[in-house]
Amino acid sequence: MSQNEARYSIRSLFVTALVAIVGTVVVLELSGSIKHSDNKDHVPVGDFQAIHITEGETFRMSPKASELHAVCENGYMAIAADVDPSFRGILVDYKNRGVRCYRPSPTGPAAIPEPDGPAQPKESASDE
Repeated sequence: MSQNEARYSIRSLFVTALVAIVGTVVVLELSGSIKHSDNKDHVPVGDFQAIHITEGETFRMSPKASELHAVCENGYMAIAADVDPSFRGILVDYKNRGVRCYRPSPTGPAAIPEPDGPAQPKESASDE
């Protein structure tokens, strides 16, 4: 195709694309389709990584301390901000399961399932 046959310039195509994107966002915002959460309870505190360390292996870590600290909250690891102690979140894995602060004993009382209700002795019919 020669230059004489080109009907739209590159600049006009870019402007059209930009206007279409901005217009779409404005329409979605005005119609209420874009949700904004002001509730701090549903906002992730941060994104964390676990570094697997083997014996004798070195790894690099920033010498600067984080502005977060960990506390044990009802048996689960919680991450809290140093500047706002009320801003706290439970640490969960990729399946949204809480990370415990301790490792329970496999033979401990919590590992043995308890019955749903209190055990009551059976009454025999011969007592009548």
